[in-house]
Amino acid sequence: MENRRVIVKIPASTANLGPGFDTLGMALSLYSWIEMSVSDKTEFQLYGDQMSGLPKDKSNLIYKVAQLVFQEAQVYVPELRISMYSDIPLTRGLGSSASAIIGALVAANALIGSPLSDDKLFQMATALEGHPDNVGASLFGGIVVSAWDGKRADYVRIAPHPMLETLVAIPSFQLSTEKARTALPANITMADAVFNVSRSSLLVAALATGELSLIRHAMKDRLHQPYRAALIPGMTTILEHAVEHGALGAALSGAGPTLIAFVAADSSDKAALERFFIDTLKQEALDVDTLWLSPCGAGPQITIENKAEHAAIPLLDRIKGEVIK
Repeated sequence: MENRRVIVKIPASTANLGPGFDTLGMALSLYSWIEMSVSDKTEFQLYGDQMSGLPKDKSNLIYKVAQLVFQEAQVYVPELRISMYSDIPLTRGLGSSASAIIGALVAANALIGSPLSDDKLFQMATALEGHPDNVGASLFGGIVVSAWDGKRADYVRIAPHPMLETLVAIPSFQLSTEKARTALPANITMADAVFNVSRSSLLVAALATGELSLIRHAMKDRLHQPYRAALIPGMTTILEHAVEHGALGAALSGAGPTLIAFVAADSSDKAALERFFIDTLKQEALDVDTLWLSPCGAGPQITIENKAEHAAIPLLDRIKGEVIK
């Protein structure tokens, strides 16, 4: 263990997919990387502007989550060297916190020989995140249908259709999950509950069977998106009209503010759809970055090396051919 260095590549995720509030998630081909090894003293190397301001001591989330793994495995590893880089924007609705939790769990587990099962890591991640959709997608890859009763999380993984692609529009402002949740009502009507149960069920069936034409009907929602629309100018217009510009369906990604459209990979309307997203948000004076992302079919990729042989190579140099920024 002392001579081992672990590097984990973790996919981003989009949650809810419209109607599947706190239930549905899908891994995306956007990544963060965590490097972890045993050290004489705890130290951090955090690369990239968006990592600035994060703690570089034992209050760091990655360190604290790793210690939970060691405690569960009854192993004493008090000092760690941790490096991290992420292309996943923070607090934008693309699972940045979930990917950090999964990365820390997986890296720490691999560092001590992987004594904890994937299911155990899933249970720990769900308890930490408070819902299983993002963490399930980042841990297992693909599309994850999940449920959590506060004690145990269960899931079923669906392989993404090979013709499914996504467009994400990432506004320049951050929106915390906590703030987005305060916009939700304490109670809903039976009609709205039935609406979402039916749409979520239809969406899962469509994704599982490849009936992509049903997505436009299945991604509609009454539980959370109408209440969060006021927080994201232009969102209502995009969700209501994206299919007219070539989308299979559109949704708020997680708690937002990122908006996501599902698109057929062979669609001839991709440029028009991207322009619709950009123009709609620009009319609301919002700067936005757009990315075309495929679903990620795999969970974390783990590389285990001899620390002494690679000690002189920084993490960013190891992954620079893979990062997008």
